[in-house]
Parts: sequence; structure tokens; C-alpha cells
Amino acid sequence: MAKGFFISKAVGIVCIVAAVGAVATIIALSVVYSQEKAKNNDSNLQPTKPPPVTKPPSPTTAPSNQPWNKYRLRTNLVPWHYNVTLWPRLTPDATGKYIFTGESSVEFHCAEATNLILIHSHKLGYYPLSNGLSARLTAVNDGDTVPGIESVWLQNETQYLVVQLKGDLTKGNYYILETIFEGELADDLGGFYRSEYTENGVKKVIATTQMEATDARKAFPCFDEPEMKATFDITLIHDLGTVALSNGKEIGQGTSRLNYKDTMGDVKVLKTKFERTERMSTYLLAFIVSEFDFIQDNSDDIRIFARKPAIAAGQGDYALNKTGPMLKFFEEYYNYSYPLPKSDQVGLPDFPFGAMENWGLITYRETALLYDEEYSSNSDKERIATVIAHELAHMWFSNLVTMRWWNDLWLNEGFATYGEYLGAHQAEPTWNIKDLIVLNDVHRVFAVDALASSHPLSSKEEDIQKPAQINELFDTITYSKTYLKAFAFQNTVYTDLWTHLQMAVDATGTALPQSVNNIMNTWVLQMGFPVVTINTATGDVSQKHFLLDPESVVTTPSPYNYEWIVPMRWMKTGAVQGLTWLETKSVMKVTGNDWVLANIDVAGYYRVNYDQANWDKLLNALNTNHEVIPVINRAQLVDDAFNLARAKIIQTVQALETTTYLNNETAYMPWASAINNLDFFYLMFDRSEVYGPMQDYLRKQVTPLFLYYKDLTVNWADVPTGHMDQYNEVNAISLACRTDLQECQELTTTWFRDWMNTGVNKIHPNLRSTMYCNAIATGGAAEWEFAWDKFKNTSIAAEVDKLRIALACTKQAWLLNRYLEYALNPNMIRKQDAMSTIVYIANNVIGQSLAWDFVRARWSYIFSQYGSESNSFPNLINGVTERFSTEFELQQLKQFKADNAEVGFGSGTLALDQSIERTVANIKWIAENKNNVLNWFIAESKS
Repeated sequence: MAKGFFISKAVGIVCIVAAVGAVATIIALSVVYSQEKAKNNDSNLQPTKPPPVTKPPSPTTAPSNQPWNKYRLRTNLVPWHYNVTLWPRLTPDATGKYIFTGESSVEFHCAEATNLILIHSHKLGYYPLSNGLSARLTAVNDGDTVPGIESVWLQNETQYLVVQLKGDLTKGNYYILETIFEGELADDLGGFYRSEYTENGVKKVIATTQMEATDARKAFPCFDEPEMKATFDITLIHDLGTVALSNGKEIGQGTSRLNYKDTMGDVKVLKTKFERTERMSTYLLAFIVSEFDFIQDNSDDIRIFARKPAIAAGQGDYALNKTGPMLKFFEEYYNYSYPLPKSDQVGLPDFPFGAMENWGLITYRETALLYDEEYSSNSDKERIATVIAHELAHMWFSNLVTMRWWNDLWLNEGFATYGEYLGAHQAEPTWNIKDLIVLNDVHRVFAVDALASSHPLSSKEEDIQKPAQINELFDTITYSKTYLKAFAFQNTVYTDLWTHLQMAVDATGTALPQSVNNIMNTWVLQMGFPVVTINTATGDVSQKHFLLDPESVVTTPSPYNYEWIVPMRWMKTGAVQGLTWLETKSVMKVTGNDWVLANIDVAGYYRVNYDQANWDKLLNALNTNHEVIPVINRAQLVDDAFNLARAKIIQTVQALETTTYLNNETAYMPWASAINNLDFFYLMFDRSEVYGPMQDYLRKQVTPLFLYYKDLTVNWADVPTGHMDQYNEVNAISLACRTDLQECQELTTTWFRDWMNTGVNKIHPNLRSTMYCNAIATGGAAEWEFAWDKFKNTSIAAEVDKLRIALACTKQAWLLNRYLEYALNPNMIRKQDAMSTIVYIANNVIGQSLAWDFVRARWSYIFSQYGSESNSFPNLINGVTERFSTEFELQQLKQFKADNAEVGFGSGTLALDQSIERTVANIKWIAENKNNVLNWFIAESKS
């Protein structure tokens, strides 16, 4: 899954492995499949009776320790093959409800005698078969004894269809379970769901899927756990004029007249069958019915599907041109051929994540797949390249080889996140995008992994049971510590990785201080990371668990006492030294004007602190000749200093000193690092007396950068040629306008007003996000209404997103309140964008309290309507509370938790605890730093 809002600590581990020269390759294992004999019931999906009401046995006969009251499947039944036929209705029934009907037969192996079948099912209703029951059981082999069915019921809490048998299944035999069912094709963005859009004034409906993590069970009854791999024969029944897609290639299509028993009478439909899949997990299944068009690369059997106007406008061309070369790159990199005969990629108007790696049928948000040169910025193009690369990397990591259980989700996501930079670099080698892994992943994951409420990459399987707990794992930690696996079409655990990495290390003769297993377990089996402290006067090097709040209590035990085996690449006064490993010795001792800089290019997952004398020398180097320090490490010095200050390891004003040289800096990464860290100061002080002097200082620092890009672009007539220069131009304009630089405000207002007056938008796509936001912020209702009208009438996904975000920038409280109401109205704001829209409003200092009150007042509604297991809840809770820094706000937060204990917080539970922890830390930080920071800004703004 594309990270979207998520990133992770697995990337840091990749960097560590790379730093010691470990090289991993996939070892292909052949898998022999038996012939499946399950037959499709082929009822044409025309049930004649309503779904039965199915209830579990009474409490007197169903104690809590029964298997159906546990969230994990037993391993006594192993699925082998499914036949699934689905018919989604793209028009509503008489009640206005969209439904789908389906048939499923699953062949499974009985590994242990049992009289109970548990199979996942959620929000499905079942129809009686010829036996009068809502399930039928037969044997694969003629002559095998088949016990009768005693009863069938739904266990809603644990999401099972339970089939109680009159006798035992025989160990070693194969059986087939058949069902006919109905589900709602809802707009809930999970399972088999409905997406809508308007084309030429006509509403169009799509039936599409999102199965990860636990929603395949909403589409058909299945053994819905990643280890329960099987093959699938999928058939879709769909309207004439629509196209059907699934994981496999289409192998047959015909029309049939089905007796659809309602007021419509007979309906002629298409019936499309797909090639049998490889052995795969249920969460990677996908099927889509739509009126989309496509473009194709016949040489590689790659297709890009999207809305017809988007395809006609060439918005799929960039993705098509880059997919083939990326696939070939990964084949060479992994030394394993792409295992499927085709690769379809589909841009969806409504999708809960950035993208999803369904095997052979990858689904995307439109903004992550479709590129329009007239409207898309360089950051839009980068997002498309990296998301495609991420999903293609998954074709091997998670699809070919899959983690056994969700506690090892990082095995999937860590390498895919690392791979996205490799693939994107192959596609766009001039971007130098591999450097951005530090800003986009490592720095951002540091912020979450430095909390006492963080979690290890790998946890015990028994600790992750419920769907909401599984969804909580799709967070910053999981996406950005790493792995490469060796078991094609199978499942693995993290220890398998260490075995094969050790083989690679042994083959290359790389010297390590301990085994790969011992080194890497210190990074995977305990949360967090170290701060390494170097005393250059003595050469002593030490480590300590880094926590943003050093007074917080870590309740998670560590098998390694929170110590790590740390590889260290370092520099002495500009000269790179050899790799060493953390231990107390004098190798990093220097004298005179020499200085030490450790963690070169941030190849290791740790922060670095120095003795004061070395800090002073590094600051002097920045102010006299900053280019003697590599650009990545200039960014890292800033980021380390600010976070060391928050952890009370160094003084906050010392961290601020790292920004004094920026008036001479034109590189993107150091500026981005500084701005990211200064965002915290805005959050803490934009409602206090510190705000004015802070604005004065930052305006002074950014003005040379603003003027640099004004000259470079000949008074903004063009954009810089370099990829990161284009990003830094946006930084220059954004910070200049944020700090009320008059020339910047006039620039944005003039361009936006020109668009309003002429109807011609002359703003370069790179600059539109910041221009729109600042013009709306300084404007009033007229600017907001103009942008809203453009938002409602624009079909280009990239432009829609820019406008949606910019609308949250207004300083008019009444407009923000109205926008909050719009956010929960699917006719105004797409459901996929609701939570992020509220967060964007909360990012606005005027909107923060409005958004917080709004979420508190409507939490029950949000929780029920937007999915109790929604992955967007962590971002929502963090977003509306990140400014909290007073005792009053802390009490409000605790009261919010108490008031909604019965309703719950789903996947946002951990985020709520982290918000409370963060608020406590913020209160302490302000009390300890406000006066010193105020005085520093006053002094520096006048110097």
C-alpha cells in the first residue's frame, strides 16, 4: 500500500544494512499446485428469497472460549482454491440501495479433524441453498464421507460465518464449501465498494475494491488472513458498456440474459472470466467494473485505466511510459522475473489510500497516477513516480513473498518504501531523489519513534488480533525500519530475512562485529532508536535511547535494554573516514580546529550529539563555508539539533543557532529541514507574544532566498530547471509570505486576482498550492468563493487537491466553519478526503479550535459513518491536537477520551494516547523555553 500520509522506520534499517555492505537477493522456490475441482454453482446470482437472519447459539451454549469468539483463525483448515462469481449492481434498487450478489466455493484441506468450519464474513447476508441451509459442504474426491451441517450462523463481533457440523471432517481430505450471498455496494471505501463521479453531467458508478487489511471478507466469505494463500478463479457479471477487471487476464467474455427479478424484467449482461491467479493472499485480490477507458503498452502488457476524459487528455501517459522501465529495473534488481502476465493500473475517483498493490491490478487515487502537464506540479510528478515504484516493488515484496501475520507488516512496507526511491531514481535519474529519503522518511519517522508510546517493528502475533489493531500498524513506524525475502508464493517471518542476509554477507566477505541476526534484532525487536554522543576531546562514544520527553515512562520492555549495535560512517574536517562501530575508544578524538561529523549522508538510523566545542566548530563551518559539510548532513545537523533540544540534551537556542547561516543557503534539503522544525515553533507560539519576533527573524533569513529565486527566474517568469531547486523556490515563496514579506504577498495576490479577473490562470503548476493558499489567506469571501467554484467544476485531480487544501487557508472563521460542515457532506467533499480536509483546517491557526470543537461534537457520527477501523483516524486525531500546549487543552483531550470510551476510537486509539503524551511534553517545553526563545528571536531579528 502506498504510504499516503504514512511513512516508516524500516527505511532506516535498510540504510543500516546498506551501510555494512549486506546485499540480499530473492531465492525463488517453486510451488506445485494441485488441480482444483471446485465447481461454480452458477445460479446466475438470482436469489429468490431475502437473506436469512442468522444468529449465534444462545450464551448458555456458546461460552466465550469457543473458537468463533476468537479473532484468529485456527490452522486446522487450509484453503486451496476459490471460485468466486460477483455481480455488482451499478444502479440502485427500489430502496435506493446499491448491492452486489455473489457465489463462492472454496476448496480447503482438512489438516486436523474438526466438526467446525470458521470462515471470515463481514456485512454479508446469505441465501438458502437446495439443502435449505445457507451453506453446502461436499467432498472433492468421490467416495469421501461428508458430515451433515447442524447449523449455520454469523458471528458478527469476530466476523465469521460459522458452520457447525454433525460429525468430524476427516484429516487429510479436501472439501468444498459453497455459499450464495448479498452485500451492499456502499461508499465506505472498504471491501467491494462504490465510487461515483460525473462525466458530461451524468453520474457514473464504479464497483471497485480495497481489501487490505481485513476487508476481503466484506466481498465474499474467505479465510481472510495473509498466511491463508490460495488460487482464485474470478468471474464478474456486469452491465453492457462496462469493462470488468481482476487480478488475472481476461480469458473469456460472453453475454447472457439473466432473469433479474425486479421491475426491470430481463436484463442482458456481460459475463467476464479471468485467468486463475497465482497462489496469493486474500488482501491482494481486486475486481473492478467501470466505464473507464485505457491506454496500453502491448510489448509489456501494461495498461493504464481511468475516466475517459482523463485518458483522452493524456493524463495516463506518464504512468504508462514509466511503468515498463520500472518493472524491468526491479526484475534486474531482485533477480527475479515479474511473476504475472499483465500489469493493470487504475486511477479511482474515490480511494482511501495513495494506492494498493493488488497483484496484477494496482489501484490508485487519481492524484497518485494521473499527470497533466498543464496542472500538475513537479511534486505531483514525483508523487506519481514514487507511488508507482512503491506499488511495483510490492509485486515482489508482499505479493510474491508475504509476511505471515500483520505483526510483521514492516516486511512488506519497509522494502517497498525503500524501493520507491530506487524505482523513481531509475525513472527520473536527474532528480537525485534518493537523497530525499532522509527528509521524507527518516526525519519524519524519528518524530514518532522518539515517543514513549512508539512500538517495535515486530511484535508478538498474539498482540495483534482485532481488525482495528491491524489497521493501527499502517503507521509511520511500519513504512519507513527493512527486508528482502526468499520464499516465492509463500509467507515468511522476519527471522527468515536475517538468515538470507547473513548468506549474502558471508558470500561477499563483509566483516561485521556480530551476526546479522544479532545486529538487526536490536533494531526490530525494540522500539525507538539511539542518540549517539561523541566527545571529541576524549574520543569516547556512547549511546542512549532517544526520547523527545526524557521524563516520559517507557512501559514497553526491551530485550536489549534499549541499546543498539550501531554502524558509524563519519568525517573529520571534511575528509570521510572508514566505517566503524559504536564502542568507547579514541578514534574520534580531534584537536585544534579539526571537527567530527558522524552519520554521513544519514546512512544509519540514529541521532548524533557532540561535545560543545565540536558543536561550535560545526556551527562555525556552516557560517564560514557551509559547503564543506555535505548537503544531506547540513539538513541533518539542523534536524538533530532541534530534536536534541526538545529532548533537553542541548539548549533550544543552540538549535536555533543552526539556522543563522541559512541567509547564505540556497540548497533545498537544509531549508526544508529548518522549515519542518520551525513548524513546531509556529505550533507552539503562533498564539503568543513570541510570534512577532519570530516572524521578524525568519523574514530576515528568507528574504535573500526569495530574492535569489526572483533573479534566477527573471522576476518569476519561469521556474528553475533543477528538481530540488523547484521545491526550494516553493519554500522561498511560502515562508516569505508566511512571514508577511510584503513583496511576496503582493505577488500572490496579484496573480490570483488576475486569474479572477481574466479567467486565465497564469500561475505555474509548481507554485499554485502556495499561491492559492496565500491569496485566499489574505483575501476574503470573494477569493474563497472563486476558489470553491473552481474546485467544484474542475475534473483534474491534481488541481482539485490544490484548491481543496488552499480553501482551508482563509482567516475568516465563518468560512472555515462552513468548510468543516462541507467536509462531512459527501456531495461537497469526497468521503476519501473528509478527514484530511478537517486536518488542513486545523493546520490553520484560526481553524484549529474550530476543527477541534467540530470533531468533539461529531465524534460519534464520524466514527460510525467513516468506519470504526478507518486508517484516517490517526491522522485526524493527531492533526486536530498537534497545537495543544496548555493545561486546559490537555484536560479537554483527556475528557474527550473519557466521554467517548464507549464509542471508541478504532485505529485512532494509539494516536489519541500519543496526542496526550505530546501535549504533556509541549506544556513542559513551553514553560522551560518560552522566555529564552523570545529573547533570542528579538536579539537575532535586530542583528
